[in-house]
Formats: sequence, C-alpha cells, structure tokens
Amino acid sequence: MKKWNLSELTEFSKSQLVKKDILKTKMFNVVLVCLEAGQEIPPHPETYDVCFYVISGRATFTVGNKKAELGAGSMVFSPANVARGIKSIERLSVLGFRSGGSE
Repeated sequence: MKKWNLSELTEFSKSQLVKKDILKTKMFNVVLVCLEAGQEIPPHPETYDVCFYVISGRATFTVGNKKAELGAGSMVFSPANVARGIKSIERLSVLGFRSGGSE
C-alpha cells in the first residue's frame, strides 16, 4: 500500500506555480498543483479529461466558456479538448485526476 501526506507535499513559490506528480498508472495520473494568490494557469485545451479537487484556498476555474469560483472541498470536471484554466484568488492547492496514464 502506498500512502501520501498531502500537507507535507504542498509547497508554494512566489515566482511560479508548483506542480508535483503524485501517482502515475496505466489508467490515470494524479498531480498536486499549488498556486499563490493571483497566479494563473491560462485557459488552454488538453487532450485528456481531468477532474480537479480543491484541497484548500479559492480559485476561479474555467471550463469551456463557463467560469465557477470553487473553494475547499469542491470539485470540477473538464472533458478532453475543452479549454480549461485556473486563476487563484487565495493560496490554492488542488489535486488533478487525469485520464490516460503513462506507466
């Protein structure tokens, strides 16, 4: 059994977002993304589905032409080939569950 302490893995940088691969399998990948307030991942399409789960903080998530402000405990899904982005309102930590792993 593999276990993770996400509190210990969470780290922030004033100069750029921090992204850490947590788990990679044949079916999916899990990444931890940490953004300081004001940092952004501009909307862009990707070739895979992803589900974002907000661990802490608040951000505006863009999926296609829709925007939603999410906080801790919230989750949003973005299908493949649809533009998606994140604009952090408060210091933010998010888990991304991506389809199509790489192991």
